[in-house]
Amino acid sequence: MDLGLKDRVFVVTGGSRGLGFATAQSLVAEGAHVILAARDQLALDEAVAQLGGSSSAVGLPGDLGDPTTAERIVAAAVARYGRLDGALISVGGPAGGSPMTTDDETWRAAFETVFLGALRVARAAANAMSGDPADLPGIGGSILFVLSTSAREVFPGLTTSNGLRPGLAMLVKDLADELGARGIRVNGLLPGRIATDRIFAIDARFGAPDMVRRRNEAAIPLGRYGEPEEFGAMATFLMSPKASYISGSLLTVDGGASRSI
Repeated sequence: MDLGLKDRVFVVTGGSRGLGFATAQSLVAEGAHVILAARDQLALDEAVAQLGGSSSAVGLPGDLGDPTTAERIVAAAVARYGRLDGALISVGGPAGGSPMTTDDETWRAAFETVFLGALRVARAAANAMSGDPADLPGIGGSILFVLSTSAREVFPGLTTSNGLRPGLAMLVKDLADELGARGIRVNGLLPGRIATDRIFAIDARFGAPDMVRRRNEAAIPLGRYGEPEEFGAMATFLMSPKASYISGSLLTVDGGASRSI
């Protein structure tokens, strides 16, 4: 299926590794250009090289906790390619902890990056995209938040994620209402256990990683962790014109692990 993404331009935050990079790979494979944002310049350089170099991707260092980052990366996309068609907003997972042990400063730092940082990128991207609902549906642009199944169910040991992701899930709905008239779609993906370095690090907190993984896989109906490429394919579809009537949706990518609606 041709997703209609050739020469379209997307900002991908958290784009140097994990789910962000997997999505960038999928977008580039469909002929799109990507602006990757992440904190580590070396990791960005490696990611750009893997994506085929400067003809397909550009890497910009930035911390979403910095209020200037969102406008800077969006402006760079428009300056380089003359347009912006969408944004995948992926923020590095906040620190672990429990409600009783996580201090106020950790909560403030997590809110600044995970919540406000994501909102700033969404606002900057929406302001850079143009679309008329009278045109072909969905061409105004797409904003996709990478959330977590912690938006619906508690993820053990990740209290700041459990506290902030549900708020971002409702923000997806709120933004979809506001931006729909401009032809901009807003959705959220809720990954479960996907085989990334982040998940492996979380597993290691609970014992021997291989043992923890086997225990977790036993609770997943499909019997395994997801692959980053599977997430990237879903994200790419949702940001494409082929998903032109999907907005305000929160979709799980977890192998059937979630037991809530």
